[in-house]
Amino acid sequence: MKYYIIAGEASGDLHGSNLIKALQVVDTDAEFRFWGGDLMQNVGGTLVSHYKERAFMGFAEVILNLSKILKAISFCKADIATYHPDVIIFIDNSGFNLRIAKWAKEQNYRTNYYISPQVWASRAGRVKKIKHDIDNMYVILPFVKSFYDTYDYDVTFVGHPLIDAIADRTQVDEHQFRAEYKLSEKPIIAILPGSRKQEINKMLTVMLSIIDDYPDYQFVIAGAPSQEFEYYQQFIKNTDVHFIANKTYDLLSVSYAALVTSGTATLETALFKVPQVVCYKGSWLSYQIGRRIITLKYISLVNLIMDKPVVKELIQDEFTSKNLKKELDLILNPYERTKFFINYYDLEKKLGGKGASKKTAEHIYNALKQNA
Repeated sequence: MKYYIIAGEASGDLHGSNLIKALQVVDTDAEFRFWGGDLMQNVGGTLVSHYKERAFMGFAEVILNLSKILKAISFCKADIATYHPDVIIFIDNSGFNLRIAKWAKEQNYRTNYYISPQVWASRAGRVKKIKHDIDNMYVILPFVKSFYDTYDYDVTFVGHPLIDAIADRTQVDEHQFRAEYKLSEKPIIAILPGSRKQEINKMLTVMLSIIDDYPDYQFVIAGAPSQEFEYYQQFIKNTDVHFIANKTYDLLSVSYAALVTSGTATLETALFKVPQVVCYKGSWLSYQIGRRIITLKYISLVNLIMDKPVVKELIQDEFTSKNLKKELDLILNPYERTKFFINYYDLEKKLGGKGASKKTAEHIYNALKQNA
């Protein structure tokens, strides 16, 4: 079979690469063409466009880059038509993917979606279009299946692929890790400022502003694969700050606490059982638009899945040095840390165990065979 996969950011690249590997097991003659990143390229197939070229975050940023986005959509449609795949698999990235899906359905391509658009967070009216344009939806969060059930849309819950990604990684020797990156024996506080430049620009200065108040700890920035060190360097004023690129899982495995930009990283941090403070600050315009259309009680996946405030969220104007220090003090407290660990274990149970990529691949391939 010929598979065309569209992923739009670092997390989509990770999940896309694992899905490709799983599809290669069930379909030994599989061919792949995709929009994604280095991880997907490394497991086989043809990379059409790297997600770094389309890393726009927030309403204002999308508007400013609208011409570039529209050109990418037109090119994607033409590329699909030339390749003529047996199935198109969309991974998250709803702003781009739902536009392609509408066109693809009109052209009678088989459409599958892995990792649902966040219609459960805002603009639920999009569910009607999704039902029409997507043949099969595979969701990774249990509450998302419940959400779609209320719209009489039968989707498949496959579990969360992060469970596999974390379980399958090579275990880190902490002593060796510290030696390799010239870290001391002080407890590590990881800083995860996001993967996009807009996020790093908004988050990192405040995150780094409190480090002088914690001489008994060492702070380490987790560099995203999508950015070079030079971009982070402009924010680093303290020589005590360490930087480790593209080793977020290794860093989390040896961390004592973390300051994390809202997104997939909040769930990754929780699965490594690291107490965290969740932070978010967008542009003024993006935030004002978002707060009017997003209907959720929480922004972090941890709190959304657990349906209670397991982790503290510092959003927009609440994201200050003073508040960040206050919340970090709390998660360094032994009693508070115990509560984190209990909630994190319950969280992992809710995510359904290992095998998300394998289950999704089998569903996709079996459906293709039945419709061949």
